[in-house]
Amino acid sequence: MPSQAPGQTMRAVVLEAVNRLEVRQVPLPQPAAGEVVVRLRAAALNHRDVWIKKGEYAGLKFPIIPGSDGAGVVARLASDVSTGRAREEVIINPGLDWGNDQRAQGSQFSILGLPKDGTFAEEINVPVCNVYPKPTHLDWQQAAALPLAGLTAYRALFSRARLQPGEKVLITGIGGGVALFALQFALAHGARAWITSGSQEKLARAQKLGAMGGANYRESDWAGKLETEAGRFDVIVDSAGGPDFLQLVELSAPGGRMVFYGATNDNPPGLPQRKIFWRQLSLLGTTMGSPVDFEAMLTFVNTHRLTPVVSATFPLDHAEDAFGLMERGGQFGKIVLTAEDAKQ
Repeated sequence: MPSQAPGQTMRAVVLEAVNRLEVRQVPLPQPAAGEVVVRLRAAALNHRDVWIKKGEYAGLKFPIIPGSDGAGVVARLASDVSTGRAREEVIINPGLDWGNDQRAQGSQFSILGLPKDGTFAEEINVPVCNVYPKPTHLDWQQAAALPLAGLTAYRALFSRARLQPGEKVLITGIGGGVALFALQFALAHGARAWITSGSQEKLARAQKLGAMGGANYRESDWAGKLETEAGRFDVIVDSAGGPDFLQLVELSAPGGRMVFYGATNDNPPGLPQRKIFWRQLSLLGTTMGSPVDFEAMLTFVNTHRLTPVVSATFPLDHAEDAFGLMERGGQFGKIVLTAEDAKQ
């Protein structure tokens, strides 16, 4: 496909400094060798974007276009990329340079949106190996909501915790993107799921999606109430850590697997090692996922016709409002930015 003329610009959300976002014109990206340029129809926020905005993330640099998730149409190609990819509707795997070891990412691994400019723009250039056909049953907003959170949830449940049909799984912090995908994936796999949240409304909404029950972690005896209701759990998925992590150890069944992908509430104080080894528990860390995980996640979503939960949609020019919603914790599902020409 012909390249866009040099000197042309596009709109992008640019983080100029800590807590200073600006929507302005920037140069259109050009594809380097092995790359395509995707004309984005929608992009989605992750908590990572908020931490970068607040200056609470490693490797900060300014200015930077944030955003890891996106979906759109291949607009331009490098000369060494097959012309068969032209005008393809795609979603983007935001994990770059995972490496050759399925067990863990290599030293060159990075994520779109820092240090490489991200998806909160009208266009982005990415390696052709990072674009995949958009699931046909998803609209642009739903497709943009899928990659980072869906990948994280898939690897946590299946590659790391090896969740089996019929097992009981507890998913903490329901309402966030990863937690909701973990709920949807677990249910589609035939597991039984319970959830926690600090919001009664979010607990109720998750139960409408199929969760069997849950507990409000703001209540003093939330763990005891959950054990009375459900017993102990084969798999627990957590991103918060902190003191409540010790309660999760108590809720783990013998041989249980605890998989965690974040530490929002910091490190748990004084892990009870005796309980962990006596119950034969496995503590499993996980980060994002490999290209193998991403392809498997897409197959799973397509097979089960799963639809991401989109909490709110904002035009690109209202990125500040989108960030504000996430910073308040007001979302149930993914928060999406759309280009003006986005179509359903």
